[in-house]
Amino acid sequence: MRVGVIGGGLMGMALGHRLSAAGHEVTVLEREAQIGGLATHHDFGGFFWDRFYHVVLPTDRHLIAYLKELGLGSDLQWQRTRTGFFVDGRMHSISNALEFLRFPLLPLHAKLRLAWTLVYGSRITDWRRLERTTVTDWLVRIGGWQAYEKLWQPLLLAKLGQSYERVSAVFIWAYIRRLFSARDGSASKEQLGHVRGGYKSVFERIQALIEAAGGQVLTGAEVSAIEPLPGGGISVTVDGEARHYDKVVCTSPVSVLHRLVHPSLLHVERTGDVEYLGVLCAVLVSRKPIVPYYVVNIADSEVPFTGIIGMSNVVATQNTAGRHLTYLPKYLLSTDPALRREAHEVRAEFLAGLRRMLPGFDERDIESVHINRAQRVQPLQVLGYSQLVPQVTTAHRDFFVLNTAQFVDATLNNNEVIGAVNRFFETSRAQLAA
Repeated sequence: MRVGVIGGGLMGMALGHRLSAAGHEVTVLEREAQIGGLATHHDFGGFFWDRFYHVVLPTDRHLIAYLKELGLGSDLQWQRTRTGFFVDGRMHSISNALEFLRFPLLPLHAKLRLAWTLVYGSRITDWRRLERTTVTDWLVRIGGWQAYEKLWQPLLLAKLGQSYERVSAVFIWAYIRRLFSARDGSASKEQLGHVRGGYKSVFERIQALIEAAGGQVLTGAEVSAIEPLPGGGISVTVDGEARHYDKVVCTSPVSVLHRLVHPSLLHVERTGDVEYLGVLCAVLVSRKPIVPYYVVNIADSEVPFTGIIGMSNVVATQNTAGRHLTYLPKYLLSTDPALRREAHEVRAEFLAGLRRMLPGFDERDIESVHINRAQRVQPLQVLGYSQLVPQVTTAHRDFFVLNTAQFVDATLNNNEVIGAVNRFFETSRAQLAA
């Protein structure tokens, strides 16, 4: 069976691998110059690493199992990490229970309620009732006003801007559920992992397996139309040339689907606009580590970025030519003009933010600054999101849709992507082979 997969991100590539391993002749079509999507790599000068920051959590069972399936299990490396919190002009470490209890920002009773919020949130299984509650109402009701005002609200503002006022409690619940699992219960310390060589090595392995099975991965392939063929099969117009496939799976966002796909191929149960968060991310290559933490959460509206991600506190510098990597992300609505600001403006503003936060910061230690951006990082989970998002199903036996808008009860991360691919492949296996 000739199968075309539209999109060469992790979802499309993993699905292409699954299909080729099942005996199908697979072609993955990726519009960009390199595969990987949000998990693609970047040339930082002297070494390659992920364009945006990614880590593996101990409970990312779908992702870990898939890495082992690819033969990369021995390349998965783990590291205990620390967490920082910047507020009121000071940096605090909250990497263990004792440091949390000493945290001066909140009185003891507020800390206990904050701890209860994390424990309670991590144990909730019925996420649908959270869709009817704003994130503010839920956090205040469970954890109290003090914890919300001093911690949660500044973090929500940094992560979502004023859009946080429209977001449901599902948003914070999904983060709590995933990040709470990063702690090793026996050690009470965070354990985070990465693959030696970064996601570049992961995608190279997937591509090699697809090609070894007789498939191909085409980059720079611009798809302009997807249409049914008389008698069965699908026509995909790529760079002006029609290609015919027995089956096609499209992993593009809903807005792209409507632009590319012939109306007879889709059935939309309800219509709604899916708002996406984008990210503007400065990546610093330096001779010394900038912070001793993997993540620094920032509760300060004057700082121009969302947080500090000290990637070299997880990734050994043998992977990065002896240099240290630090990511400074800022999350914005995909329609925000600030997402398209000039690189030199972002560089100057973000470095000024570091100087404000870190008195000992020496800009002479920075070898290079790289400005990366992505327009669609994850859908904005507003109130009733699962009922608003367009539920797109296919109206043709040879056309299939799988995309991240279907993640109504989770944040977008690579473990969720692999889980979605596995479920799709199992439920559609017979139809794909028919």
